[in-house]
Amino acid sequence: MIAPGALSRFQDDFAHALIAVDEAPLPAMAALVRQPAFAVYRNTVAKACIDALQANYPAVNRLVGDEWMRAAAAVYARNTLPGLPMLLGYGADFADFLAHFEPAAELPYLPGVARLDRCWTEAHVAATEDRLSPASIAQLAEGNFYRMRLQPHAAARWVWCAEAPVWTIWSRNRTDAEDEIDIDWRAEGALLTRPRDTVIWRALDQAGCAFLDSCAAGGTIAEATQAALDVDRNTDLSRLITTLLDAGAFSSIRSEEQ
Repeated sequence: MIAPGALSRFQDDFAHALIAVDEAPLPAMAALVRQPAFAVYRNTVAKACIDALQANYPAVNRLVGDEWMRAAAAVYARNTLPGLPMLLGYGADFADFLAHFEPAAELPYLPGVARLDRCWTEAHVAATEDRLSPASIAQLAEGNFYRMRLQPHAAARWVWCAEAPVWTIWSRNRTDAEDEIDIDWRAEGALLTRPRDTVIWRALDQAGCAFLDSCAAGGTIAEATQAALDVDRNTDLSRLITTLLDAGAFSSIRSEEQ
């Protein structure tokens, strides 16, 4: 009978041995690591991780090319094994890795592009929910409206990047479409949703991101409105809320007390 915790310790030691290529193996793993088959298995695992990152970050891959991407992914994989068997979710913090990866220093927009690639994956696999229809909003009395809370849709993801036009860069490189128009270097944001079966995306300004941040934090519509106005006092709130509803950014509306 296996002692309590023994299997867990073996699994942890085995996982460490897979990524600790340059370290002396732990005593419990020494005999196993010396076997030729272990090196084959280690390489198989590394290749699977690299392949997964390349597939999960297609816009990043298109920007830097296969060789650069696979080299960066190999460095990442040496320190980060998958936490789940489904490799579609692998690389959750790859954007943070790129932000501190020295070879990417000359590409300051790359972490932002990676975040949007990750947002696409999260939107794609998020729980299926009904979208809140504009008609549901129209039925509310104006006095009650601002005391209500809008619940962001499970598949809604949004990003604001003050350093670079990541929305334009990402959207151009997410598909195979060619676009030779010069990019205006400015701050940009994006909203990704999955109101039906397909992930869709659109540009979103900072006020829109602030509005959604407030909603996600449990704020009332009045509080979310103020957050948007704090960013841009000229925000057209009616147009903003209509845009978010049309995009499927919300799943429900509830009273202030709920």
